[in-house]
Amino acid sequence: MESALRVEARRLADEPLRELFARDPDRVQRDVQEIAGLRLDWTRQRLDGAAWDALYERAAACEVSEALCALFAGERVNTTEGRAALHTALRLPRDAHCEVDGADVVPQVHAQLDRVETFVRRIHDGVHRGYSGRPIRRVVNIGIGGSDLGPRMVCRALAPHAQATADGVPLTVQFVSNVDGAALSAVLREADPETTLFIVASKTFGTQETLTNARAARAWLLRHAPDDTAVARHFVAVSTARDRVTEFGIDPDNMFGFWDWVGGRYSVWSTIGLPVALLLGMDGFRAFLGGAHAMDEHVLQTPVSSNAAVRMALVDLWNQNLLGAQSRAVLPYDERLSLLPPYLQQAEMESLGKRVGLDGQVVTDATGAVVWGAVGTDGQHAFFQLLHQGTRFIPAEFIGVARPEHDLPAQHPLLLANLVAQAEALAMGKDEAAVRAEMAAAGQSPEAIDALAPHRTFPGNRPSTLILLERLDPATLGALIALFEHKIYVLATLWGINAFDQWGVELGKQLAGQVLEDLAPGATAGEHDLATTATLDWLRPRLPPRD
Repeated sequence: MESALRVEARRLADEPLRELFARDPDRVQRDVQEIAGLRLDWTRQRLDGAAWDALYERAAACEVSEALCALFAGERVNTTEGRAALHTALRLPRDAHCEVDGADVVPQVHAQLDRVETFVRRIHDGVHRGYSGRPIRRVVNIGIGGSDLGPRMVCRALAPHAQATADGVPLTVQFVSNVDGAALSAVLREADPETTLFIVASKTFGTQETLTNARAARAWLLRHAPDDTAVARHFVAVSTARDRVTEFGIDPDNMFGFWDWVGGRYSVWSTIGLPVALLLGMDGFRAFLGGAHAMDEHVLQTPVSSNAAVRMALVDLWNQNLLGAQSRAVLPYDERLSLLPPYLQQAEMESLGKRVGLDGQVVTDATGAVVWGAVGTDGQHAFFQLLHQGTRFIPAEFIGVARPEHDLPAQHPLLLANLVAQAEALAMGKDEAAVRAEMAAAGQSPEAIDALAPHRTFPGNRPSTLILLERLDPATLGALIALFEHKIYVLATLWGINAFDQWGVELGKQLAGQVLEDLAPGATAGEHDLATTATLDWLRPRLPPRD
């Protein structure tokens, strides 16, 4: 028997959004929601009241509310690794209570936050200085994956909120993740060894790419410093591996810890967010945590029919599993959010790119859409042609900010006009009759109209979600990121997969160690397939000498 959801999807598959708007006067009231400084608008999705009800039934059948309670309660929802996933505990207020394995973790979280606050104050006040006695002016975060993408995106987005140091200027905060030496070299060319602080972010202090960059940065510092005691003045660590950190030369008092129930791509709220705290100051960082906590409270306490994260997830499920979308375009119309698409690529594709369910069986529904995008209006002149008139079905997510924070505010209405117009054009399109009438009014000949009208017709009916922020400040950005985090977990629950492991990245990392050995001068390729062996043989004589 066909499920209620599939019946609704078949009914609405070819229903023009124009018609849905015309016959559904309560659409805006039902499908626009405001929470924690965000305005969420699903009116341009191919959904009506009956379809929403069928989606809510799916959420109830999958016990989404119960799953959210389990997440917040610290249960081991990361089943394949036997861990809790308690990023929500990282933003709990000091007087809250949350247990993991019988221990309240809130005091531990705030103890680390207090240590971060002390260190931030010492840097900002010029108490912690470089080896020559000059104050720190530049911070370089060395990490990869979750130790890079989250803090990098937040620092880029909140740069206008940077707090000035005692000398009246904010810190310069930069990020290095790629093991390609070009990335670190570009940063070091601009840096002054006497005033640069490096943050090495690696839970195990053993991530190959991170440690390679960290060792290169240390060697650069020691080429300028009088002796190796300078390392303790210019390097700090976010890690749990005290012995390795100390061996590197970092003062263990400048090692900031976190816990195995903090997943990498959910870790910006932890001490991994140290570069964010250094940029914003601790008041700004705590506001960032507070915005996320406000969204947590909404998600935990609100029924599915008005739960913003659940509705976001259900929309993705509808478009992907019922209407056949294979990707989603994320389109921030704000230059400060230019790193949001790559951040969400990791958050969603690493979390939801699973082919095996919690029961160990291969899943039957498609999971983990391809997430991609670019900042507007650049994207309009790059790939919007495909969105409007291409053969692919690609839902879009528009994100805009009402209030600008720059010196050219007169340009902001034009930016937002483009955002709203693109969402309207995707949804409503322009039919051939309208095109023909427009061309005729412009004096085009009947022959030209016949030839060109099909090319100028826009089918419309391309769904999008519109997310508007009152302003882009620490609290609102915290709420936005938390919303996406919870949406990811709800989707994983709907699909019956684990959102918190990432076994898929391990095989290539394991093979890389052997490949590295086989690239050494004089080596011969080990046990590889013919193509890999041929590639190694071609590369080996062309590589630069090793140190």
